[in-house]
Amino acid sequence: MSAVAAPPRSGFLASLNGRHHRAALNTFMVIVIAHWAEHLVQAYQIFVLDMPRPASRGVLGQFWPWLVTSEYLHYGYAIVMLVFLFLLRPGFVGRARTWWTIALAIQFWHHIEHLLLLIQVQAGFNLFGAAVPTSVLQLVMPRVELHLFYNSIVFIPMLVAVYYHLRPSRVEVEAMRCSCAPRPVASLA
Repeated sequence: MSAVAAPPRSGFLASLNGRHHRAALNTFMVIVIAHWAEHLVQAYQIFVLDMPRPASRGVLGQFWPWLVTSEYLHYGYAIVMLVFLFLLRPGFVGRARTWWTIALAIQFWHHIEHLLLLIQVQAGFNLFGAAVPTSVLQLVMPRVELHLFYNSIVFIPMLVAVYYHLRPSRVEVEAMRCSCAPRPVASLA
């Protein structure tokens, strides 16, 4: 596998995947982890505190209950994830790029699922004869568990990608053009 996948050399994408890659990646990861924490709190409320599902709204949903039920918000987050995964991809090389691409592909499907939910809300018609808007995989797994699953299968390859990105092989270091690239250590001699 070739490690060469250098980002464009000029413009917004070049800047984002060059000198601003570390900052953009860190910002994105904070957003992802905050979202992930919301899902974990909701799962804790359901499975540990034994709260009814409608009352288990995570942290922010306790103060703004409409957040949990807003398909617009959920679709918006799915789009943000998809866009960031796409925009930051050119900064990754080698093994990191492979894992980042896996996360991007899975998030694309997750986005399709949220699009189906949003369309149902917009149209006022639920698919599959369901009482509420329902995604394809929601036919086999309840929504809370499904979103824990989706967030896990997107987040895990992202973590692997970031791990390899911050610990590149020698060949990968030579191909890196971003601010995450390891800097040579000055010798004391």
